[in-house]
Amino acid sequence: MEAIAKLNHVRISPRKVKVVLDLIRGKSVKQAVAILKYTPKAACELLIKLINSAQANAVNNFGMDGGNLYVGECFVTPASILKRVRPVSKGRSCRILKRMSHVTIKLKEAV
Repeated sequence: MEAIAKLNHVRISPRKVKVVLDLIRGKSVKQAVAILKYTPKAACELLIKLINSAQANAVNNFGMDGGNLYVGECFVTPASILKRVRPVSKGRSCRILKRMSHVTIKLKEAV
């Protein structure tokens, strides 16, 4: 059984989130939170909240033991992109893409 937590339309690039998700994949929840706490990346605060949410889902909704949980699967997919325009030289304009992400974390119980 697995507990799922999703974070949709978060205003950070999927590329930046993927780097941090690769650090915690397969780790226990306690170890993953410790890694995120001391990693200086912008996505870490969001992922700590998401892991805590997934852990609360596992304990309250599925009756799993909170101490035996580990990050079974975690991935990020691109969401919609905000397109903005910025002026550049010679009266031209340049398009700026502000990317968003959908982050999913699945916690599983160790046997």
